[in-house]
Amino acid sequence: MFSSWGRTGWNAALLTWRAGPGRVVSVEVDDELARQAKGHLDAAGIDASVVVADGADGWPPGVPYDRVVSTYAVDQVPWAWVEQTRPGGRIVTPWGRLGHVALTVADDHRCAVGWMQGLAMFMPARGTPPSSSWLQVRGTGPADDERPFARDLHPLTDNAHLLFALRIHLPDVQISTGVDDDGVNVWIHDGVASWATLTTLADGEAVAFQGGLRRLADELEPAWNWWLTEGQPTLYDFGMTVEPERQYVWCRDAATGPRWPLSAYGRATV
Repeated sequence: MFSSWGRTGWNAALLTWRAGPGRVVSVEVDDELARQAKGHLDAAGIDASVVVADGADGWPPGVPYDRVVSTYAVDQVPWAWVEQTRPGGRIVTPWGRLGHVALTVADDHRCAVGWMQGLAMFMPARGTPPSSSWLQVRGTGPADDERPFARDLHPLTDNAHLLFALRIHLPDVQISTGVDDDGVNVWIHDGVASWATLTTLADGEAVAFQGGLRRLADELEPAWNWWLTEGQPTLYDFGMTVEPERQYVWCRDAATGPRWPLSAYGRATV
């Protein structure tokens, strides 16, 4: 049996085609969206259940599930999903602002472990605090700090593996880029009060402007250095472990590799 947290019924329809009639439960927190999804499924003659509930709590009446598929992004995987999935079952979910993960529930049901599967961007879970824009964080005052930034900025525009590694190290930091006649420009902020701009000048050199409580360009460099020192791991070299009291992302080896504890809304624990 599949459990799917979905909206229009489309994913439930695809899963029903894959798993068979009567084997899919789709959970939707919004009454009206659930009604629409059920209407779409009924009109197509698809035998899938649609229930109104908070997907983060799963759907206990249907347990155990062979698969749980989330159609919204989570920063932490709800433990209810692990509890309600049989040992050996799989949980697939978008993770935060970047990436998606496929977890396998352990035979002893005490954890779920799996590898990142690629890039994905989905709407966040309800209740996730809205993120401020760079302009809102930047404000209009002068920069507090200006210095050369001795690094080629091009990888920040198109290297998904570097961006994923930076997302692991700086989970609350958002990075966007643009290109003008002089080269790459990068805008960085933490969604709260700190920002940085990396600007390529006409001579090809880059300069960093920073403001707020943190120096985000200074934080970016050691995370970037770690990625280079480790041999530029790809996003597929990272995985996640989910336990009742903690969750963390690791690199290359779940037991011995470096790990980064997670907390809600994409902020690393300390």
